[in-house]
Amino acid sequence: MGSPGSSNLATAARIGLSEPISTGGPSEFDVIKTRELEKFLVDAGLYESHEEAIKREEVLGRLDQIVKTWVKNISRAKGYNESMVHEANAKIFTFGSYRLGVHGPGADIDTLCVGPKHATRNEDFFGELYKMLSEMPEVQELHPVPDAHVPVMKFKFNGISIDLLYANVSLWVIPEDLDVSQESILQNVDDQTVRSLNGCRVTDQILRLVPNIQNFRTTLRCMRLWAKRRGVYSNVTGFLGGINWALLVARICQLYPNALPSMLVSRFFRVYNLWRWPNPVMLCPIQEGSLGLSFWDPRRNYKDRSHLMPIITPAYPCMNSSYNVSTSTLRVMMEEFQRGNEICEAIEANKSTWDALFEPFAFFEAYKNYLQIDIAAETDDDLMNWKGWVESRIRLLTLKIERDTNGVLQCHPHPGEFSDKSKPFHHSYFMGLRRKQGSNPQEGEQFDIRMTVEDFKRDVYAYSFWKPTMWIHVCHVKRKDIPNFVFPGGVRPPPPPRSAADSRSVQKSLRSNSPQADAVMSRKKRKLDEVNRGVSLTESSSTGVCISDATSLDETLGRKQIGPDFNGTATDGGFSENISSHVPEIPGFGKSKHDGEPSSSSGALSGSLTLEKAVTEHSSTQTINPQGPSEVLDGLVGLQVKSEIQQDGEADGIKPSAPFTSEQAVGVVGAGIEATCSNIQQNGDLEELEPLELSATTTIVSTPATVPAQKPLIRFSFTSLPKATGNSA
Repeated sequence: MGSPGSSNLATAARIGLSEPISTGGPSEFDVIKTRELEKFLVDAGLYESHEEAIKREEVLGRLDQIVKTWVKNISRAKGYNESMVHEANAKIFTFGSYRLGVHGPGADIDTLCVGPKHATRNEDFFGELYKMLSEMPEVQELHPVPDAHVPVMKFKFNGISIDLLYANVSLWVIPEDLDVSQESILQNVDDQTVRSLNGCRVTDQILRLVPNIQNFRTTLRCMRLWAKRRGVYSNVTGFLGGINWALLVARICQLYPNALPSMLVSRFFRVYNLWRWPNPVMLCPIQEGSLGLSFWDPRRNYKDRSHLMPIITPAYPCMNSSYNVSTSTLRVMMEEFQRGNEICEAIEANKSTWDALFEPFAFFEAYKNYLQIDIAAETDDDLMNWKGWVESRIRLLTLKIERDTNGVLQCHPHPGEFSDKSKPFHHSYFMGLRRKQGSNPQEGEQFDIRMTVEDFKRDVYAYSFWKPTMWIHVCHVKRKDIPNFVFPGGVRPPPPPRSAADSRSVQKSLRSNSPQADAVMSRKKRKLDEVNRGVSLTESSSTGVCISDATSLDETLGRKQIGPDFNGTATDGGFSENISSHVPEIPGFGKSKHDGEPSSSSGALSGSLTLEKAVTEHSSTQTINPQGPSEVLDGLVGLQVKSEIQQDGEADGIKPSAPFTSEQAVGVVGAGIEATCSNIQQNGDLEELEPLELSATTTIVSTPATVPAQKPLIRFSFTSLPKATGNSA
């Protein structure tokens, strides 16, 4: 941890795409709050002991010796002379949280083995090196994954978890002082090697692009803990992973180069709560490079246009690190950014503490309806393989549901599995369900996503190494029927005194002392009364709860957002990244619809951008929405939309639409995130969200309309508002 203070203020040249928002140094209040934050992180157990740190270094040194021995052995076996065998070398690099310096106790170490061109990946790395490791008593739980997008060997070495990647570069001899950040290292290598190398290259570039590494590390530790406790830390399920959070934090550090971690955390939520997705977050200009490798560019690459939350890596070739984000998961993260911003404002006003920010999200109290996904296998090894495959497919279920319900039914996957101790080799996953805010319900109609689930299960059962003992089951469960094994200690907590959806909104607790508190609560109560008067509940034995209500909640989560547009123009709220000054590095950006026609730049900002004022004014003038996300978290009143797949292959209400244009993809986005998501749904099929994986299933013509009786019946209609008695069932 660093010692808070105002010394060593950043005076170097600008880092990043724009001038900083503020270069002011920390106040005494910032120093105090940073010390409180650092103490909170220590108490949370985020720092490893000195003994464990030494053990990690010893393991890495031993692993480096092993790969050097391995490469000499295979060089000799392939008939090279002794001089060549003597010079043969391989080298271990680290990346990820360990290289960034933000790992905690028990965390794994992301490592990369760089070997010469004659040491192949399949035959030598996953063959001979795997054999060597399997014969060592200090190696446990060795698990190779050669067919992954980034091939990896997972194992524990003396109790330390290791993820080992491999890159065989186009060099006969690997020098000890090899610099993997040089672009030449990518010459004449395959795509898997490029992806493996870029883990180290991106990590090193992040550390070069932040003005104060120690403040960056403390802030990133904070944001990683927050994301895990709020359930939005998981790249595989459609949220953000470690590298994504590192890039977002690094951008805030660039915008506030002299701020201490307490202010950086506050500004993180302020900026990203108002960010105008899908405008990208970038630490540096995108460069084409000299090797002709494909990089993120929605003007050239059709698939890049569908990315909802682009967070671009700073090392060539620059790519979007967050392509897994869906409409539903983006909605969840935006709500969390709003909550975090409200709490940080309260902390700055001495009305709240850091504990409130890190309060775990009560996932099983937030929704009334869930999907439960159960998987099982026969052995530990089979379950490990099956589990990894299913987890990589769950985000596709989210996309398929969004597609087949025209974006009306939104999903919140829980990032992690649960296990019933009474059932060995068995895991369960859960996904919260709710209707999209602002959609118009139709009385008497319901969702029917049985075909969608069957489509998903077919994809899962297409696993290349599937065995008859591997199975998956998907069913619909209500909140009151959630199994007890998901709760700590296997004990279901008592019903909350208020709607659990309020866990995302802190307006009640944070503004209770403000002069406007009574008026706010009065407006919320009136709104609840109005909604409840229009709700009628009836039970149906086969289709669940039927609800009729015509209440429109289009204005919920109504908030402006800020962020860069690609022409560098000032957006709603006055926030601009001035990307116009970097147009040469981003081919096609800033150009108009017609070739040769100059783009409109009358609103472009030049020179130093004073963004702090715009962000602060926007924050201070926002009105408290009497019906915030707390009232609509688990589905909106009046959800009666039925989206059954027809025999002709089209879902009711889903119409083919024109593909995105470049201007739609990279131009100025609408004022709110809901408008953004709605645009994507209306102007492009959800197959555009995953053109490679979902295009084949967009039209289901071979699926019979009649589902066998043994298949799970999953018809939903939801309500977000509990009865006046407070019953959460």
